[in-house]
This record gives sequence, C-alpha cells and structure tokens, in this order.
Amino acid sequence: MSRKNKRSLKEKFALKNSLVKEALSEFLGTFILIALGCGCVGQAVLSRGTYGGPMTVSVGFAVAVVLALYVSGGVSGGHINPAVSLAMCVTGRLKWTKLPIYILAQFLGAFVGAAAVFGIYYDAFMDYSNGTLEVTGPNATAHIFATYPAPYLSLINGFADQVMSTAVLLLAVFAIFDTKNNGVPKGLEPIAVGLLIIVLTCSLGMNSGCAMNPARDLGPRLFTAVAGWGMEVFTAGNNWWWVPIVAPMLGGVLGAVMYIVFIEIHHPDTQPGEENDIHGKYELTNME
Repeated sequence: MSRKNKRSLKEKFALKNSLVKEALSEFLGTFILIALGCGCVGQAVLSRGTYGGPMTVSVGFAVAVVLALYVSGGVSGGHINPAVSLAMCVTGRLKWTKLPIYILAQFLGAFVGAAAVFGIYYDAFMDYSNGTLEVTGPNATAHIFATYPAPYLSLINGFADQVMSTAVLLLAVFAIFDTKNNGVPKGLEPIAVGLLIIVLTCSLGMNSGCAMNPARDLGPRLFTAVAGWGMEVFTAGNNWWWVPIVAPMLGGVLGAVMYIVFIEIHHPDTQPGEENDIHGKYELTNME
C-alpha cells in the first residue's frame, strides 16, 4: 500500500473530536484492567488455588493497572477510575464537563471486561459449580468480578476501609506525577502506580478486596446481575454494593486534597533547571 493510500486511510478513520478519543481511551484502559485483573481472580478461584492465589491476584491486578495506564495514559491520562477523574476535577486538572463522559466510558469498559472474563472461562464456571452461578457459599463465584465484605465486616468499618485505601491511592498518585517532588522518570510512572497497587492490596485488602474504584466494582457487578447471578449481588453483604461506589469517590478527593495541602502548595517557586538542585539537596546519599 502506498504512503498516499495509508495517509488517506488515516484521514478517513482518525477521530477529530478530542473528547471522543479520550472516552475511547478510558473505555479500552478500563477494559484491560478488568479483563486481566478479574481474569487473575477467576483463574485462582476456578482452579481452586491450583493456578493462583492471593499473591498472584495482587501482582496480576497491579500489572493489569500498569498495562492499562500504558495503553490509555497518553490520550486521556489513564484515569480508569471515576474516583481519579473526580479528584482531577476537584483539583482543577480535568474539566467538569468531561467527568460524566469519562465515568460512562470507565463503567462500560469494566462491564465489557467482565463479560470477556466470563466468556473466556465459561466452561470453567459451569464445571466449578455444576452450572449454578452462586453469590455466596462454598461454590460462590460472584466475587471473581466484584468485591464483597468479609463476614466480620460492618458497613461503617468497610466504608472507612474504602475511604482510607482510596485516599492513600490518590495521595501517592499525585506524588508520583509531581515533577517538583522526587518524581518518577517519565514513562515509568505506570510502574510506580503498579507497585503502589501491590502494597495497597497487600496491606489493606483483607476486609473487602480493596476495590478503590467504583467502575471496577459496579461495572462487573452489573454484569453478574444480568449474566445469571441475579439481584443477590446487590443484597449480599448487608447491601454492601454501594460502599465501593460512594466511599472511593470521597476518599479519592480527600487524598488528592491532602497531598496538595501538605506538599504541593509548599513547593518553592523555581526557575527552569533548578529542580534537580532541590531534589539533590534531599537525596539520602547527600545526608551527613
């Protein structure tokens, strides 16, 4: 194909509307997050631990986040999380008019990602519970897609859990992308976020799975409701379903504001080229 024909194809199919491009980016990024992340959970559960466990789920979900950020970060910022998008709006980093489009794209991506996991492992689901899709009990599989509280967990404790974990997530994300702090080298930010996800799931995941993402939880939960698990996915855990939607939105804003108030607004005004001197002053190797 000639260069002229290639150029004409690109001109024909390339999108011109930036908001549409960003929406597609968020959709695809969130799809990858759920397809690979929930796929890790599905492999561990459906194999009854033979092909995975808590650590593979923790690491696998983190790598899924890394890949999703690499796919979507350069177009839309790689939010892949309504809590991130809301925090960006509150702190003036994203226009409020874009918020509903971002959130819709994220929920749709999560829903389709859950459908992909169910399709890939359909025969395994049928074999695991003899064709019955259960929300609770020894053969439960709904938790492959969405989070459910541990038996001991109250709604108040679970709400606080999600507020804190998402606050830490956004606080650290703001730090990772803060070029006036000890910023991560450009292009490696997704790796740092992935490491952040690992430590959060290893330290704050026991109560309810550490969702920290309304789209990651509600999108797949809606899929399970229509795919055969039924409306019990909304009543299980003392009507737990709303907690991983509301609490992360509050926690995300809290964490972002905390970083700005405690760190960002106190950065000294520097001239171009002076940032490295400021960073070097506080390097551990320079301590006496």
